[in-house]
Amino acid sequence: MTPAPQHADRTEKREAILEAALELFSERGFHGTSMPELAERAGVGAGTIYRYFDGKEALVNVLYQENKREFVRSTVDDFPFAAPAREQFHALWTRLFKFAVERPKALKFLELHHHAEYLDEESHKLETRSLDLGIGFLELTRRAQVTKDVPSAILISIVWGAFVRLVRASWECQLELTPAVIAQAEACCWEAIRR
Repeated sequence: MTPAPQHADRTEKREAILEAALELFSERGFHGTSMPELAERAGVGAGTIYRYFDGKEALVNVLYQENKREFVRSTVDDFPFAAPAREQFHALWTRLFKFAVERPKALKFLELHHHAEYLDEESHKLETRSLDLGIGFLELTRRAQVTKDVPSAILISIVWGAFVRLVRASWECQLELTPAVIAQAEACCWEAIRR
């Protein structure tokens, strides 16, 4: 009967390491975070981290993949794919901001690290797949003559760029992401991309 508490302890330590890494990598970046700082923040010995992860690069990739999968899940689970394009855009926009408000450290971490040289092939594939979801939506709406007849890469840049800048403005206390602000920004973005 003792293996269960040991397993629970291992899981708790792993989660403590991941939570500490999320905080530190979000605050200081990958290169600005040392393993001893990580261990201290997680409340574990420095050597303990290596029982769970092969090193800092392995740790950042596990963290990236877990948070990117959660981001994608929160965006597409039960998505109204059969709804009109404008309703789909509304669902996408509100889900992006819901994630930003509920998981600010995760979003900050993902934004800070998504083009980093230390991300492995699986992390890059996840990034590409998550972007492909938005591009796919914009391709379909462009072909249906709902959105502007310009490359989807331009449209996704307009939408994603607006989203990220609004979130950053809230992080920098320049504005509060109230429902009214999110709705106004959504209307502006839709006007920018619709035909």
